[in-house]
Amino acid sequence: MPETMRAVVLDAPGPVESLTIRELPVPVPRPGWVLIRVKAFGLNRSELHTRIGLAEGVTFPRVLGIEATGVVAACPGGEFAEGTKVVAMMGGMGRTFDGGYAEYTCVPATQVIAFTSDLDWSVLGAVPEMLQTANGALTIGLDARPGQSILVRGGTSSVGMAVAVLAKQRGMTVFSTTRTEGKTAALKDLGVDHVLVDDGAVAAQVRAILPEGVHTALELVGTPTLPDTLAATRVHGVVCMAGMLSNEWIVKDFYPIGYLPRGVRLSGYGGDAADLPPEVLQGFLDSVAAGEVVVPIDRVYRFDEIVRAHTDMESGHTKGKLVVTT
Repeated sequence: MPETMRAVVLDAPGPVESLTIRELPVPVPRPGWVLIRVKAFGLNRSELHTRIGLAEGVTFPRVLGIEATGVVAACPGGEFAEGTKVVAMMGGMGRTFDGGYAEYTCVPATQVIAFTSDLDWSVLGAVPEMLQTANGALTIGLDARPGQSILVRGGTSSVGMAVAVLAKQRGMTVFSTTRTEGKTAALKDLGVDHVLVDDGAVAAQVRAILPEGVHTALELVGTPTLPDTLAATRVHGVVCMAGMLSNEWIVKDFYPIGYLPRGVRLSGYGGDAADLPPEVLQGFLDSVAAGEVVVPIDRVYRFDEIVRAHTDMESGHTKGKLVVTT
């Protein structure tokens, strides 16, 4: 085991150039923690919020990254054998302790899930947080059922595309939005039934196809589009807010009776590793290996391209997951 590692460090919120690659000591795990040799990690909007100063409860300097994929390098508590392939996510990663933007990361064993797969690390690195959020939003936030309809607001985000894949596996009718006409083909390739170009009045487009509205809707853009998403949902339907692509997540002067359409339910989802059962992760990876589903990856970067990767994420022009390999 080396004594030092490369890591992406943020000393304080700032522009993309604030992300610097440095040599740091390899963390030493204590009982109950797992040292992971990181093979790949996905980028998340949460890390952008941390970088630009919108995240709360973050201490600096900090190695960012709320997820990582790799192999167990050490586990003094014996929860995982050395060499086991694992993913890790959430639980304070990249916020209250150093996260996955490094060649090694040390995380609580409760945040780690083992798997077996021969898929490329660039593919595996895209999965953990994206799948956890998509699966949790569908099962916990929406309680989605086979045969129902779903509107995904923010459909070309990585989570939005993963939700479309999982929803189609459940036999749901999927409506998905994009602000860019050029991204419609990417959604159709996932099997989306109705691709809607988001002009701010998506509810009217939905109801032109389903006059009663959709059974479920996942809000990934944030509070600016939430009222219109609610308006696209039928009586007794459920809207789950699980993302903030707009960087806005507060509803000011919230008056429920005036804000919520009659009979439409609003929930929220912000999950953890516990919301991704190992059998769900393994089943998804097996389906990818069998060619039954695809992992929506937009681009893969080298470790030293982290500034470019964050620049692309912030631009909003990407579609699907951005992944960095070490």
